[in-house]
Amino acid sequence: MTGRPHKRSLTLRGHRTSVSLEDSFWRVFRQIAAEDSRPINDLAAEIDAARDPEVGLASAIRVYILTRVMGDNP
Repeated sequence: MTGRPHKRSLTLRGHRTSVSLEDSFWRVFRQIAAEDSRPINDLAAEIDAARDPEVGLASAIRVYILTRVMGDNP
């Protein structure tokens, strides 16, 4: 495992995009989606819709993950 981000493709409301996250974040992001019984694309689309336009999607996903892991509701 490295600390380097890995780019993966997501589909957000029919639009393809790429997001670069470190392996640890991808793993936990998938786990959260599975716990919520949701496709990862749906969860990413929800995060995308709720984020400040000045904040990048990858950053918004990282903050969402940290918030969930720390027990706070996003």
